[in-house]
Amino acid sequence: MVNEKESEPEPRFYGFTRTISTILTHLVFSGFTVFIALLSRPGTSWFSWHPFLMTLAFGFFMTEAILLFSPHGSLVKRLPHKTKGRVHWVLQCLCACCAGLGLAAISYNKHLSGKAHFTSWHGLLGLLTVCVVGVQSLAAVPLIYHSLAKGWSLAKLKRYHAASGLITYTLGSGSLLLGLCSAWFTASVSGSTWYLSALCPALGALIIMNQVSSAYIAKKRLQS
Repeated sequence: MVNEKESEPEPRFYGFTRTISTILTHLVFSGFTVFIALLSRPGTSWFSWHPFLMTLAFGFFMTEAILLFSPHGSLVKRLPHKTKGRVHWVLQCLCACCAGLGLAAISYNKHLSGKAHFTSWHGLLGLLTVCVVGVQSLAAVPLIYHSLAKGWSLAKLKRYHAASGLITYTLGSGSLLLGLCSAWFTASVSGSTWYLSALCPALGALIIMNQVSSAYIAKKRLQS
C-alpha cells in the first residue's frame, strides 16, 4: 500500500498550475524589486536605501530562498537537497543583512530629521520582522551542522524550521504591504499601479504558503 501511494502521480493540471504560479512569482518579485529600486533611487538620500533594501530582503532574497525547494519551478532544481539547503541559508543571510541595513538606514534618517522611531504599525512590524529573520537564520545552523543539535531529529528540526519560516515570510509580506501604505509610496504611486504593487506581496505570500503546506501534507500522506 505504501508503494502504491509513493508512485501515485500528481494530476497534470495541478502540476502545470503550480509551475506557472512559481515562474510568475520569480518574474513578479524580480520586477517588483526593480520597480522599487527605480522609484526610491538608492543612494540619493539615507531614506532611499530603506525601501530598496527591505524590498530586496523580503521581496527578492527571502522569496528566492524558499522557491529553491519548489519541485515545480526551482532555479536549481537539479542540485542535491543538501546543496539547496546551503544556498537557501546563504540567501537567508543576505536577506537578514539587507534587512538590517535597511533598518539602520531608516533609523539614521529619522535621527537626522529629529523624528520619533517606530511610531507606526509599519515600523513596529518591520522591527519585529528584522529580529525574527535574524533569529531564523541563526536557528537554521543546526540544520546544516546537525551535530550542534544533539537529541533532536533532523526531520523534527525541519518541520519547526518550515513552520517558523512560513511565519517569518508572512511577517515580511505584511511589512511590505504596510510600507506600500506609507506616505512616501502613496505620494509616488496611485491608482491601478498601487493595487498592482500591493498584489505582489499578497500573492507571493499565498503561493509560498501553498508550497510549504503542500510539501508537508504530501510527506504525511506518504508516511501514513
